[in-house]
Amino acid sequence: MPFDLAVIDLDNTLYAADAGVFARMDRRMTAFVANELGVDGETADQLRVKYWKQYGTTLRGMMLHHGMEPEDFLKDVHDINAHELLEPDTKLNDALSRLPGRKVIHTNGIREHAKRILKALGIAHHFGQIYDIRFNAYIPKPCRKTLAMLIAAEGARPERTLVVDDMADNLKVARELGCKTVWISRANEEGTWDYHMPSCHTLPDQFA
Repeated sequence: MPFDLAVIDLDNTLYAADAGVFARMDRRMTAFVANELGVDGETADQLRVKYWKQYGTTLRGMMLHHGMEPEDFLKDVHDINAHELLEPDTKLNDALSRLPGRKVIHTNGIREHAKRILKALGIAHHFGQIYDIRFNAYIPKPCRKTLAMLIAAEGARPERTLVVDDMADNLKVARELGCKTVWISRANEEGTWDYHMPSCHTLPDQFA
């Protein structure tokens, strides 16, 4: 195995994008933005999407443009009762068991949310650490500096690190740093990642 460390995304990577988790978070984000700024739901939703596309997270845009404190927002939007939407996934558990080396989570969400997701999926025991949005002053992926900090914190090297994510922009940064990358997507597209798989269920026990 050419990797010592696997850095794995959480939402829409370890479970399917249509599971309903992000749909619930999106609704809570829109409601929070509307209340915070005193705007209607449509305007809030437009800002939510605009900031997500521009900065990687809605939170970052709200902090930069509106001076919003992050913690109340983060706790509110991640309060979604994930256990109602997800259940233990034996195939995913088996796939992660096949993947040797240390595994950590890197998410633009918060640690508390990640713990709930991992518990609901029955896979928490695979991960030695969770690096959340707080790890580098709320700066979201994609960020080369943040990923480099994470790898250094793990005592690993980029060339011995595998990054697994559903967002191509996050993988681009990882490749620039020298990591190998896996794009998790049902789409059939070519890109700058090293490996492409429809889901984490198909992670192999070794990579060429």
